[in-house]
Amino acid sequence: MPAESQQPAADRLDDDDYPAYTMGRAAELISSTPGFLRSLGEAGLITPTRSDGGHRRYSRRQLRTASRARELVDQGTPIEAACRIISLEDRLDEALRVNAELRDGGELHGSSHGEKI
Repeated sequence: MPAESQQPAADRLDDDDYPAYTMGRAAELISSTPGFLRSLGEAGLITPTRSDGGHRRYSRRQLRTASRARELVDQGTPIEAACRIISLEDRLDEALRVNAELRDGGELHGSSHGEKI
């Protein structure tokens, strides 16, 4: 049994990574279609969790990413380019976070070796 199902449901309500939304509900929330969500998965931008029955489940974090992709596509950006833009935005955000931690003299959280850089 997965650890997340052992946690009380109320404890998962604030978890941005908890796969709470079915494909249909996720598509509705971002004003899109299930096909659009599938295409984001095929492009590797988001990877939904699968339920025991094999159905896709999406987290709030994934829905924010999908919503950003929807915005870019609605502005005329091809889906492959939208996925690349979002990937680069995420990498930039991470680099800025690392730079801020280094500038502040703190340890890097998320360092693969747990060492201070």
